[in-house]
Amino acid sequence: MSLANAPLAGVRIADFTIHAAGPFCTHLLSQLGAECIKVESRTRPDAFRKPHAVYGRMSAATFDQVSANKLSVRLNLKQPEAVALAKRLVAASDIAAESFRPGVMARLGLGFDDLLTVKSDLILLSLSSCGQSGPDSHFAGYAPLFGAWGGLGWMSGYSDGPPMEMRHVMDHSAGVHAALAVVAALNQRRRTGQAQHVDLAAREVASAMIGDALVMASQGQAPARPGNSDDGMAPHGVYATADTDRWLTVAVRTDAQWHALAAQLGSEADDPRYATRALRVRHRDELDGLLSRWLSSRDAEQTARQLQDCGVCAHVSWNMQDIAADPHLRARGVVTEVSAPDIPARLAVGAPARFSRTDEVGIRRLTPALGQDEDYVFGELLGLSRAQRADLESREIIL
Repeated sequence: MSLANAPLAGVRIADFTIHAAGPFCTHLLSQLGAECIKVESRTRPDAFRKPHAVYGRMSAATFDQVSANKLSVRLNLKQPEAVALAKRLVAASDIAAESFRPGVMARLGLGFDDLLTVKSDLILLSLSSCGQSGPDSHFAGYAPLFGAWGGLGWMSGYSDGPPMEMRHVMDHSAGVHAALAVVAALNQRRRTGQAQHVDLAAREVASAMIGDALVMASQGQAPARPGNSDDGMAPHGVYATADTDRWLTVAVRTDAQWHALAAQLGSEADDPRYATRALRVRHRDELDGLLSRWLSSRDAEQTARQLQDCGVCAHVSWNMQDIAADPHLRARGVVTEVSAPDIPARLAVGAPARFSRTDEVGIRRLTPALGQDEDYVFGELLGLSRAQRADLESREIIL
């Protein structure tokens, strides 16, 4: 796929990120046309290259999810010559991105001030648990901790149960915020010509997602975990149907939507307790019981269509097989098939945004093998001869 008209065509990223949050940020930018060069080494590959049985398959599903489109080179950053090569790569890039603990890049000789000596208008993204400053900046963390630290875990789950562990939603939310911040920094650089160090803390992303609960807490109230309910809507939740493990999601906000649903529910819905939205919210438990009884003997898909046809917001809670087979997502190119030599074709989730003046966005190639793109990066981009590269490999600079 040509990238000449992609939104970020001509932008290059030196990618030192690891795990999921940082790599998801650079993955999003690569789908918009940026050339993203991932730096690893054989002794310290990205942890997500490894199989993860916890995610349901014994191959690196998570790495596929955040590293398609990227180029891969090996550099042993414990060696000064490798750091020098990394600086040359940064000098040829617009953006550098890292997701280590604060201080790691500086100890490697790749801190913001170090990199400014080779790229005076560099944009450096540093994505960490708690940010580059403050009393907690030294703490490391993973997705469940981001949600726990930021309060989102406490607000997720049922009122009579424990907080819910937040997994990929936290990594991906941090990555989306980071991608937006990087694009903003690019725009500012185009106006001012100035460098920018973007400091993003994943725990602060979680806190930014619970603003209403923070307002309540500041007023002395104690926010409760809402489960699947909503303060302003009833019925609002996920309900079992006659089909095993096929759940129906229903959300009713207006009186008109309620009257449409009540017409399907029958005489039990003709109850003065449900006459207004405020009353329905007050009596949400009874209303949930009524809807649960009605749905317990009904087909999930057929009922979803029936409710949608009469103006009620309802849909089956889809599993991954539903997503993969959905003709709508296929038609829009969101779920797309990618392949490579000697690798069976597989499905990938592409860029959700569509641009009217270009179709050059999305997944273009599968996850790279470690060091797959060194002929281009070290040879064409940095100008190293094969003899020089062989020497660097023999001395484990390229490793």
